[in-house]
Amino acid sequence: MINALSTAATGLEAQQANIERISSDLANANTDAYKRSRTEFQDLMYQTQKEAGGSLGASTQTPVGIQTGMGVKVGASHKIFEQGPARMTYHDYDVMIEGRGFLPVQLQNGEVAYTRNGAFHLDGQGRLQLSNGAQLVPQITVPAEAQKISIGQNGLVKATMANMSEVTLGQIQLVSFVNEEGLTAVGESLYKASLGSGAPIQGIPGENGLGALQQGALEGSNVNVANSMVEMITTQRAYEMGTKVMGVADQMWGATVNIK
Repeated sequence: MINALSTAATGLEAQQANIERISSDLANANTDAYKRSRTEFQDLMYQTQKEAGGSLGASTQTPVGIQTGMGVKVGASHKIFEQGPARMTYHDYDVMIEGRGFLPVQLQNGEVAYTRNGAFHLDGQGRLQLSNGAQLVPQITVPAEAQKISIGQNGLVKATMANMSEVTLGQIQLVSFVNEEGLTAVGESLYKASLGSGAPIQGIPGENGLGALQQGALEGSNVNVANSMVEMITTQRAYEMGTKVMGVADQMWGATVNIK
């Protein structure tokens, strides 16, 4: 009975991790460029009481063995980088990535991070940056006399000046990774490269498999609320079953102890 208690406890821990992941997804259902997560489970080690193929006599072998599972554990938890829905903002400095890729930004501590949230603003010097202060890399500065800003699908940024002349301000570049699921999420819709993701591969939007840019739009969260609600109910039922197993195992153990 003690094995049953510990095995059921691992199930409760696994379902707790699952409900925490679901709650985070639902909380960010309206967060721009948020990517839903996926939790993968793995069974634990097995206690083998009889090996399959063991001898039953002089010339007979057992076709199957006896193994007892020890429970479950969380094997992995990672982001699903499916394209989110487009949300039109008609703001000149908002850009959405249609397809693969990330926007490189420099954090205030000098580190480079990557994001799909293209809600840019101008700072006091006319530089494009996110609301958390992370600046676009390579840096693009919009002159004060610019009347209109246009961002092409290839990331080319142009400004229409007061005299109606057009000047090129810079080129927005995108970054891809061999294994996007290996990126480390650090919050604020930012990711950092890891050994699992591989090194960043920089390129021009629309080329070499990278997505194109759309000005005046943002990518919405890819969380499917209906699916998450179904997962939540399923997880709740699994947790309840785990507590019932622990209760039954405890009763059976108590009955065994009270035998006189």
